[in-house]
Amino acid sequence: MATATSSSTCQFLTHFGSPRPHPIIFSPISKQTHFQPYRIIANGSLRNNYYSPTPTISSNSPLLVKAQASINGEREPMVPPYNVLITGSSKGIGYALAKKFLIAGDNVIICSRSAERVESAVNNLREEYGEQRVWGTQCDVREAESVKNLVLFAQKNLGYIDIWINNAGSNAYSYKPLAEASDEDLIEVVSTNTLGLMICCREAIKMMLQQPRGGHIFNIDGAGSDGRPTPRFAAYGATKRSVVHLTKSLQAELQMQDVKNVVVHNLSPGMVTTDLLMSGATTKQAKFFINVLAEPAEVVRLRVADYLVPNIRSIPASGSWKPTYIRFLTGLKAYSQIFSRLAFGARRNRYVLED
Repeated sequence: MATATSSSTCQFLTHFGSPRPHPIIFSPISKQTHFQPYRIIANGSLRNNYYSPTPTISSNSPLLVKAQASINGEREPMVPPYNVLITGSSKGIGYALAKKFLIAGDNVIICSRSAERVESAVNNLREEYGEQRVWGTQCDVREAESVKNLVLFAQKNLGYIDIWINNAGSNAYSYKPLAEASDEDLIEVVSTNTLGLMICCREAIKMMLQQPRGGHIFNIDGAGSDGRPTPRFAAYGATKRSVVHLTKSLQAELQMQDVKNVVVHNLSPGMVTTDLLMSGATTKQAKFFINVLAEPAEVVRLRVADYLVPNIRSIPASGSWKPTYIRFLTGLKAYSQIFSRLAFGARRNRYVLED
């Protein structure tokens, strides 16, 4: 146990030895404001439903108006309340982020593969934050047509999106050596985390290029994004490593095209005790770091989301168009928690029993 822990700790400390700063400007959260969505008239009328698996958009939609404005060189300032879209947000981190944006007064669209979970999540959020503040629709990020429908749904209900957060991810709830992974598990992980992210980024960029106010895209990282090995979930780690590379490549592409009002960022929520994480808590190394560094799911809203959302909102609030990498689990914080554990036994057996 001591040898494994020391080795793991050394690898971890080496990674966090040089924490990378990111430009963050804090700003106060605006008070809650109700946003009146765009109204699309089709065949005389259209109900403002919160859930639509196959959204449509008419010829007089705000998208066409805004596209023409963009062609004419018109620009709009990005001011709160912001319109926010979060993938994979019917539960877990995505749901916690949605709640925090709503508390800040923003308007939110959530989505998930499960229509039932989306409907339940929207009903709960609407009861707490109002009918005209949150919408939801079914979306499978692995399918291009589904993501295109998500864009249409967002344009129909809000007209435009200021902040798009790519949170959807999968590990197929399978922790095992790659040689033992099934074809189905590998396809699930790669198609969701890599192909799905690419499709979402492509469609988000295409939409935001047509918006006079532009937009910000945030790609959520995960274990492996820093290049460290992820044994027993190698496929997941490889896809999360690709998140950082894709973000940098898209930043370079937009810069080459002289696009100044669409920016792609990275977002790191740290280690949270989601179903995805806890399904791999079987080795000594995994148990050690989960107990030391992870935050419980019920604390996400109070700590992780409370930290991330104001930092995200501060970017458009400050008028910044520079790429950022926002991290909840900073190097200093990780050092402190590991030291407390090694010196005082803090957080031992906090979530899982260690041998």
